[in-house]
Amino acid sequence: MGYIKTFLALTLSCFVLTACGVKDPDATRDLNLGDFRLGHNIVVTKNARKIGPTREATAEEWETLLEGEIEKQFGGYEGDKLYHLGINLDGYALAVPGVPVLLSPKSVLVISLTVWDDAAAKKLNEPPRQLTIFEQLDGGTVFGSGITRDREEQMNNLATQMSAAIGRFLVANSEWFGVTPTEEDRAAAEEDVLKIPDNLPDGATDADVPAT
Repeated sequence: MGYIKTFLALTLSCFVLTACGVKDPDATRDLNLGDFRLGHNIVVTKNARKIGPTREATAEEWETLLEGEIEKQFGGYEGDKLYHLGINLDGYALAVPGVPVLLSPKSVLVISLTVWDDAAAKKLNEPPRQLTIFEQLDGGTVFGSGITRDREEQMNNLATQMSAAIGRFLVANSEWFGVTPTEEDRAAAEEDVLKIPDNLPDGATDADVPAT
């Protein structure tokens, strides 16, 4: 019941904020990430919790999808240093049909992210950064996507928004990669952590990536 209340609260706050922190996912591409080059890309999904009413998705499905999305978005950077991304899927909801319109929930993904510096053999952020990702809003999903999108479309939408949120976090901390971030960069990343459910599991310890 606690998850349902939390998810409904998140959904209602999303209406108040209108855009709900969702931004153009294309902004992930061609980021100024200095010497960043993707090393290990590990997504742990076995402990993911369902947030309120949701369509079903297996841990294996999430792992394949999210790892593929990260590789697609960040695997092309050719910096001089290796950095590893460890992600723990904390929770998710894939919007279902049949809920009253005013409370029709949007699909949501909650992850915890750890960035590793391979050369230094250490984590760059501790504790892990928890990010709350909502599906992209459009004319067909302003009141949820339970009717207008199937399960696979919802998952793909969330994966794309996840990589955009990770990109904003990396840019906001681009001093790790030899670049000076702007105040606008830092502010943009903060928007992804304003709606964190306080009863989801903390941390991404299972997604820790040992340096090579």
